[in-house]
Amino acid sequence: MGISHQSAPVAVLETLAVDAEGAAKLARAVAETEHVAAAVVVCTCNRVEVYAEVDRFHGSVEDVSGLLCDLAAGDRDEVVRHLYVHYDEGALAHLFTVAAGLDSMVVGESQILGQVRAALVRGQHEGTVGPALNAAFQQALRVGKRSHAETNIDRAGPSLVSAALDRVSRQGMSVRGARALVVGAGAMAGLAVAHLARRGAATITVLNRSPAGAQRLAAGVGGRSAELSTLGSQARQADLVVCCTGATGVVVRAVDLAPALTDRTGTRAPGGADPRLAVVDLALPHDVDPAVAADPRVHYTGLAALAGDLASGDSAADITHVRGIVAEEVAAFVGARSAAYATPTVVALRSMATDVVDSELARLWSRLPTADEQVRAELEQTVRRVAGKLLHAPTTRIKELTGQPAGLSYAEVLAELFSLPSGAADAVTRASVDAADPGEVTP
Repeated sequence: MGISHQSAPVAVLETLAVDAEGAAKLARAVAETEHVAAAVVVCTCNRVEVYAEVDRFHGSVEDVSGLLCDLAAGDRDEVVRHLYVHYDEGALAHLFTVAAGLDSMVVGESQILGQVRAALVRGQHEGTVGPALNAAFQQALRVGKRSHAETNIDRAGPSLVSAALDRVSRQGMSVRGARALVVGAGAMAGLAVAHLARRGAATITVLNRSPAGAQRLAAGVGGRSAELSTLGSQARQADLVVCCTGATGVVVRAVDLAPALTDRTGTRAPGGADPRLAVVDLALPHDVDPAVAADPRVHYTGLAALAGDLASGDSAADITHVRGIVAEEVAAFVGARSAAYATPTVVALRSMATDVVDSELARLWSRLPTADEQVRAELEQTVRRVAGKLLHAPTTRIKELTGQPAGLSYAEVLAELFSLPSGAADAVTRASVDAADPGEVTP
């Protein structure tokens, strides 16, 4: 269950935005509800999604939707209206699609793969994952890697930063030669710094509350770093400000930019450069005060404005290929899961057959105490071979049938037909689950 840029406007998404700590807290809260056995929360600037292993669909939907609504400071009904729910294979397909980058605002972007990995690692650390979700997320990571290895999906659409800078350029504000200010020092800020350097920005200054983070990014492109508290004075020397922090409140206030806007106008002379200050806000929730965005002396670009710009670069062939990969991997996962479901029944059946053979041979040798050792060996081998051949077809076929729709019931039918002791298959299943270790995320 979740909400994303695909289902909700940016204004609604902002009310649910959480950082890593908030995501961990949400995962714990979900895992503690009545019908949920395990949970992982994926949170990015464009989505908040809860993946859960549940024993009741409707009860868990109510619980999880309630917790998501609790995150929002606004109208709960408005949040519910934009939530989506996927179940079983649909949930797997959605997770794999997200990891492959097909559900991103920027189709094919690879940053989401790291965010899915971070969600899994966070769940492992918090102890909320469980074997089933661990297996699903491990395969999702493989799907994402395979998609990027087998296609050019990462070039199917521009990066969010690139799209924003393209929009700035289309407005007549050349990035080349611009004095750029980057507010933030996270992954998105790193992308912004790299793109600005690649496009020939004259100077790049990175501002952040943590000086070390700002220094690290700036040093990589020969730029400068400064403390966030100097935003007002730094902005006076800037043509372009890119904001992308992980803060949950406004970072760039109108009062901060007031000195930088004093001598600017909201109009451009014919053939002249745009005198406005270009401000790009790539954060969710937004970094920039709405009053700044509305100022005629500012050319503002936010996530909502970028949504329509990001579809034009999509590569249909690569997207189709990746969708095929997702469908193939979902089928493989479901097939493996079904086979695993049948395994306890198969093991119980073979165990029962072995017990029957042992009992009958013991009874036979008690009646033929003087039988020749060579004869005994030949008879035992023959009886065991017969039992094995009789079981081969049904136990092989059951694994094939369980991979088909509604195939899980075949294991139950097999147990019923052979009168397996009540709980025999369950005992094998419990032993398998108890032995399973979610482990750590694998590369």
